This record gives sequence, C-alpha cells and structure tokens, in this order.
Amino acid sequence: MKNDEITDPVFREAVEAIDAGNITALEDLLIKYPELVSQPLPHPSGDYFKNPYLLWFVADNPIRAGVLPPNIVGITRLLIQFVQQEAAGSMQQQLDYTLGLVVTGRIPRECGVQIEMIDLLIDCGATPGGGLGALAHGNVSAAAHLIERGGTLTLATAVGLDRMDDVTRLVQGADDDEKLVALTVAAFYGNTRMLSFLLQTGVNPNGYPVGSFHRHATPLHQAVYSGSLDCVTLLVESGAKLDATDKTYEGTPLDWAMYMPTEDGYDEAAKQRFAEIEAYLRRKEK
Repeated sequence: MKNDEITDPVFREAVEAIDAGNITALEDLLIKYPELVSQPLPHPSGDYFKNPYLLWFVADNPIRAGVLPPNIVGITRLLIQFVQQEAAGSMQQQLDYTLGLVVTGRIPRECGVQIEMIDLLIDCGATPGGGLGALAHGNVSAAAHLIERGGTLTLATAVGLDRMDDVTRLVQGADDDEKLVALTVAAFYGNTRMLSFLLQTGVNPNGYPVGSFHRHATPLHQAVYSGSLDCVTLLVESGAKLDATDKTYEGTPLDWAMYMPTEDGYDEAAKQRFAEIEAYLRRKEK
C-alpha cells in the first residue's frame, strides 16, 4: 500500500506524520481523532495488509517509504499508549500483528531498530512468536531474539538458528510435517550440516512445507535459492524430484537456477554458483 492509496485524508496525514517522524503532529491528530487507533483503514485488497490499523504502519512492511525515522520507537510507544486508552479490545491483536510485521520486515532490520521495536512491543504485551516467520525473511537476529524473549523454540527454528543440540533433542518427537519444514529451512539457508542430519532421520525430501515457511516450494527449490550446490546435491541424491514445480510460478528447480542470476543484488561469484547448480541439474535430468 502506498500513501496515495489511503483515501481517508486524516488517516493519510497520520501515516505521513509517522513516516516523517513528526511525533508532535501525530500526537495532535490522535488527541483530535482518537478513532485513528481504534478503527482499521478500509482496504480490502492486499494479502497480509488488509484493513490495517494505524499501528501497523510503524514497520514499513509492506514497504512504502523504504526507511524509518530515527524516532520510530518513540512513535510506536506513543501509538501504543493511545491504543491502550482508546482501543483496549483490539490491543492484543494490534500488538501481535505489528510484532509480526516488524520481525518479518526488511526495513526495521536495515534501519537498526528491529530488536528495540521487538522489545517495546513484547514489553507492552505482544506475544513472542516462534521465530519462523522472521527466518523466512532472513531476519535471523530477530528470530533469535524472539526465542530469548520467551518464544517457543521449534525444530524448524532451531535449524534456522543452527542450534544442533536443540535440533537433536527436538527431532525425536517431530512428525513428518515438522521434519519437512525443518528440512526446507536448512535448504533455504544452505546449511549442509543440518540438511544432512535431517535426511539421515528418514525425512522425505519431497513435498511442500506446511505453515508459514515458504510453503509454495519444495526443499530442492530452496536449496537452489540458497546457491549451495552441496545442498542441491544432497537432496537430489536423497530422492528429491527434479520435476517438482513451485506453486506460484510453476517453475522447476532448474527453472529457479536459470532465473536466480537475473535477479538484482547478485555478484559474479553468486551467479557462477547458480550456473554450476544449473549445469548439475541439467546433467541429472538426462
């Protein structure tokens, strides 16, 4: 959602005050229009940002501005105070969802405020999650901090945090779905040690993980994404299907290997790794 999509002029003014770090203007608006924190903005389109509350906008997730003001923690604290006063009935929902947006967001991490915002939200009553959503978006430090703050450590999260002792313990009681999610996490992060260990437990490398961790693609797709030929090889040799397609673009692992170098942000070394993966998968398909 871009700011010009906000048709309510007062709500848009409040969002713009958040983006600008204008805490005085924001407080004036909240005093004059307390319903700003209690009534979500009608916005039926969108996936995870449908009918957002004003508090949600502090995470810049989805990305609108690409940067957070230096006083975003203070702005968040102010908004929470007004939510407590004016919208107690939806406070838990607002806090929990805002926390989810913060831990999965790229902008809070890049602006160096992710951990501080996590602490504020949890201190105000947000429920720490298990960290898997944060791991799905590459926010490892955020995931680790959620566990430190009382989040439940699952097998998949332990894999993403590379905590082998916990993985060895948790895998004992894990079912097939939990093991498949954990395998997908290991593949996503190109962690050959974890991948090898999980495969030795007999987990089926084929299938799509349930839950919040990239359920649209198989572990082999994610191994390709990681750029790790070793992980790709481990999975293929363990029976991962080469013709499996992802549920979003219907691409095979080979298709992913061909596509990844076209994405922005990859240096020549990374592109070479994808080329090696592509060559390997082509050989295996013959």
